[in-house]
Amino acid sequence: MIRKFLLLLSMIVSGEIANAQTNYAASDIPKNLMIRSNAVIRTHNETVEVKSYTQVIYHVKKAITVFNNNGDVHAAIDIYYTRNREARINLKGVIYNEFGMPVSKFSDKNLTDESAISDGSLYEDSRVKRFKPAIASYPYTIEYEYEQTFNQSLLLPYWKPIETTGVSVQSARFELKTFPGFSYRLKELNYAGKAISDSTKDFKSTVWTMHDAPSYRSELYSPHPETFLTSVRITPDKFSYQGVDGSFANWKEFGTWVNEKLLKGRTELPPETIASIKELVSQLPDEKSKAKKIYEYMQQKSRYISVQIGIGGFQPAKAFEVDKLSYGDCKALVNYTQALLNVAGIKSYYCIVQAGSFKRNAPADFATMQFGNHIILCLPFERDTTWLECTSKDIPFGFLSDFTDDRTVIACTESGGKIMHTPYYSPLKNKQIRKANFRIDSLGNADVTMETSFSGTQYENHDALLRLTQTEMIKKFREFYEINNIESAKISFTQNKSANPTAVETAEFTAYNYGVINGGRLYIPLNEVNSSRTINELRNRTFPVYINRGYTDVDELTFKLPGDYKIESLPENKVIKQPFGEFSVTIKKDEKSVTYTRSLILKEGNYPAEAYQQLVDFYQEIKEADNSKLVLIKR
Repeated sequence: MIRKFLLLLSMIVSGEIANAQTNYAASDIPKNLMIRSNAVIRTHNETVEVKSYTQVIYHVKKAITVFNNNGDVHAAIDIYYTRNREARINLKGVIYNEFGMPVSKFSDKNLTDESAISDGSLYEDSRVKRFKPAIASYPYTIEYEYEQTFNQSLLLPYWKPIETTGVSVQSARFELKTFPGFSYRLKELNYAGKAISDSTKDFKSTVWTMHDAPSYRSELYSPHPETFLTSVRITPDKFSYQGVDGSFANWKEFGTWVNEKLLKGRTELPPETIASIKELVSQLPDEKSKAKKIYEYMQQKSRYISVQIGIGGFQPAKAFEVDKLSYGDCKALVNYTQALLNVAGIKSYYCIVQAGSFKRNAPADFATMQFGNHIILCLPFERDTTWLECTSKDIPFGFLSDFTDDRTVIACTESGGKIMHTPYYSPLKNKQIRKANFRIDSLGNADVTMETSFSGTQYENHDALLRLTQTEMIKKFREFYEINNIESAKISFTQNKSANPTAVETAEFTAYNYGVINGGRLYIPLNEVNSSRTINELRNRTFPVYINRGYTDVDELTFKLPGDYKIESLPENKVIKQPFGEFSVTIKKDEKSVTYTRSLILKEGNYPAEAYQQLVDFYQEIKEADNSKLVLIKR
């Protein structure tokens, strides 16, 4: 009787979708797809149909089984749209229990419609329609389909069947259908199969598929997922985007299109600003000193705020408007800085970059509008190419931080797009150098003076101290260090804003009970200012070891000993050398003091997967050395 009731419920709830479904019982999922998986994509069919340059239809049908609460995020539906992506979604879906029986259904009316304005944005026309299933028991399956219409052909959806860790794929299919005469370029990454193409008089179709792909796990020090996950990207040779037509087949043509369609005519400035800039640089001897003065003027006058409206997501606001309002996003501030430099006759390039701590290059062989998330400025001086980050009020002239360092970018030059490379900061340039004196008394209290300098990509390590009151600065300082009971502190933080800048933090404070008295001995920690972490062991590592950026840390700590104690024991000197890094500890002593010098150099690069265990051991040995103590006894 119960089985008959459940069958009837299934027929009532699921409707048409249930009639066409495959079996979504969780027990039917292949065992290898469940290993390390929070969810399994049962089926994911996507179709991109380019009907014309101004009409693209995107159809999605997806079913995903979720095993635990870590997989819930993959069952949520987020459908983003703007006026270039119509809001008509036409969503329908069903939720199934672990036996594959439907328990509820949903449609457009269950979607919430929210603004998708990001933090730091003044205005965007992005919105998102959302649905999050409320399920109390696992596993469950959600199946849904929807359709969107785009009135542009510049940005086409791309295929990425596995997007993140802990999700496997049972079946995925991606189809591109185009009208006759629509030409495009493809970029297949890590696709083991072979696309199948077909043509009729009405359209051309190309299909990519994936079956029974296991999930992958997160592994520390892995390369960027783009280097090993499957994806297919599509970019048109000709397109239309919000009334702007264009075409490009390579980066050179891309740069020309950007110059002509997005940048041209947007550098006009008010006459009074032109006069001010001319007066500002009139007495300076060369282009570089003039550029520096203009850059600092821009930093003082303007601030960063994002504006993403229509084609404004790609096109900068006019320099005249930024000058009037004193704010803009990265595009607008770069364009404004260009306009100011033009007044002084200084050439510069608008550059598109994939920003972020993780270094990512422009694909040399695949020009696409989908590359890049940030704009920086290049000044091609004859013997000294200089780069500018225009969204920061504090960053020095000619310095790029770890947000945009050491990667290829697309520079929009007067002759078209050009691939250029931003500055590389070596491990020996990315330095944190510290000297400290600890005067220890007989109770273990320490009066400390400490100076730390930061340079290269470590320049901004402690810039959170900028513009804080002394009270706020002391609070933040305590967060930076593991030293307990810091009192009577005086902190200062200064910056030398050269092209190779340094920041200097100086501190004076008392650390009560820095040393611990136990059994007639005084135990003094030798390193509580820069203690290393350990990393977890990992069996059967899959990916190579990738160290994204190298650095150098040197700490020289001198301990003045209390007169009524003498040294009982000291740790031994230590040297560790590996292909990816070097570590050393040197300890020198005399009757009144001990000097502890610690050096760590980490080297960026790619290393075999087998090197991960060496890296684990490397950090473990460093941690043990960092935990070492100086032991004193009464004289």
